[in-house]
Amino acid sequence: MVQAIPLLFAQLVHLLYNVVDRIYIGHLPEIGSLALTGIGLAFPITTLVGAFTNLFATGGAPLFAIARGQEDEDKAERVLGQVAGMLGIMSVILLVISLIWKRNILYLFGASDVTYPYADNYLKVYIWGTTAAMLSTGLNGFINASGYPRVGMFTIFIGAAINLVLDPVFIYVMHMGVVGAALATVISQVVSCIWAVSFFLKKSSPYHIRKEYMIPDFSLLKEIVPLGIAGFVMQGTNTLVNVLCNVTLRTFGGDIYVGVMTVINSVREILSLPGGCITQGAQPVLSFNYGARKYSRIRDGIRFISIAGLIYMTAAWVAVLVVPGTLMKIFTNDAEMIRVGTASLKIYFFAFAFMAGQSAGQSTFTALRCTKRAIFFSLFRKVIIVVPLTVLLPRIGFGVNGVYMAEAISNLVGGTACFLGMYFSVYRKLPADGEEPNI
Repeated sequence: MVQAIPLLFAQLVHLLYNVVDRIYIGHLPEIGSLALTGIGLAFPITTLVGAFTNLFATGGAPLFAIARGQEDEDKAERVLGQVAGMLGIMSVILLVISLIWKRNILYLFGASDVTYPYADNYLKVYIWGTTAAMLSTGLNGFINASGYPRVGMFTIFIGAAINLVLDPVFIYVMHMGVVGAALATVISQVVSCIWAVSFFLKKSSPYHIRKEYMIPDFSLLKEIVPLGIAGFVMQGTNTLVNVLCNVTLRTFGGDIYVGVMTVINSVREILSLPGGCITQGAQPVLSFNYGARKYSRIRDGIRFISIAGLIYMTAAWVAVLVVPGTLMKIFTNDAEMIRVGTASLKIYFFAFAFMAGQSAGQSTFTALRCTKRAIFFSLFRKVIIVVPLTVLLPRIGFGVNGVYMAEAISNLVGGTACFLGMYFSVYRKLPADGEEPNI
């Protein structure tokens, strides 16, 4: 809980400055629903940026924590340097790709001639913050793993506070609309990046980003990347599913359903946050104790995140069933969007409680370097379950509801399978403290 509470607060603030953009945009007079749909079309690209951040950051952070547990300080710094260097390189590659193929990508992702201008106006500004976004998010995990969760909290808090102030100024006072929302986000990301990087550059920091360690070291990347693939797959498949949902919803329902999906994704982010923070806060603790061979503490940690996650996710599911219309009204005042979205939320969030099993399983696999299992269960829920059902269900009579049903089914089947896989292949096989692990 020492790790989870600051992380929860930090992620809550971070979520606010992502979600507030959508709230302000969704309530713009006359164009709010179309503008909100436009921002939703940019989600897959921003999710893909998060996927490449995870490829290196979620792969490096557990190795960093394990090295600390083994008291190998030099390896910890080498892992930190590799991740910082690769995040910088990859961010430039993604920026160039986005600049060259932005129009083609947005139409591929479900834009129409009506919604494209809003998506383009948002994205052409937002992509300039790619490097700052990747470095601030990726390095923040290392700040937490260094044992400074409060500093990590401020990485997000500073940027979020700036964004919350600038959003209404740019959007309403200066009448910049979606461009203003994107600009406020970019400025806040740059400030967060400066804070995170400066932590590892100052003399008092326990670990430092060293230039010589930022040069790609393929022997070390062979350890980082396979472990980070699980996080990459999770975010990457989210990109695939977002694109597929947008295209299918536009085909079977029109632009309004793409806008509804934008709201649904926003609600999901809000409701998933506390549960995700529980598992994310536990991950460096699990990794540290794995390196120190204190397996009884790992068992305690797994039990805690599983039970706490289930209690919270169940409460969130109930909240959606009770007040779906209120959740929609937070993001839009469009009566038709509220009507459609109220019914859609109930279907999409069916069996949401079972996502606690997915979170606990994935976090444990990643923390203990069970790379193949982490990757498999990431692919299983999204690629094997969601993608085929999203294509099939709307075409066999369920229409747009089939898109939401696909997610609900994956919550139930994927979440249960991931938890049981973790329980029988990891939890039950952990040895006594001090012994050699065989998982």
